Amino acid sequence: MGQPVTVVKKPSSNPGVVRFEINRSITGMGHERYGAAPGPEMVRPVDELARRLFDHAGVEYVHVNSNVITLNMGFGADDSALSETIESLFTYYRPGVEIPSFE
Repeated sequence: MGQPVTVVKKPSSNPGVVRFEINRSITGMGHERYGAAPGPEMVRPVDELARRLFDHAGVEYVHVNSNVITLNMGFGADDSALSETIESLFTYYRPGVEIPSFE
C-alpha cells in the first residue's frame, strides 16, 4: 500500500551522473542539494529519499529539483538498485509489516 512512484532513468552526457524523472514533485519548485545523508532532524520526503540514496555505495552527491533526481556516482559504482529505492519511497506496507488497526 502507499503511493507508487514511477521512475524513468534518463541518459546523461556526463560520466558518473545518473538522472531520474519521477511522476510526482518532491520539492515543489525548490532545489535540494545533499553532499551527505541529512541528519535525523530533517524529516521531509526529500530528506528521507536522500538518506536512502546515500545508503547505496557510490552515491557521492544528490540533487533534487521538483521531480528530477540527479546523482553523482563514484567511479565504477553500481546504479542498478537506485530506481527501486526511489519507487519505494512512499510505499508504507511491505510484506511482513503489520498493518495498524484502528480499533
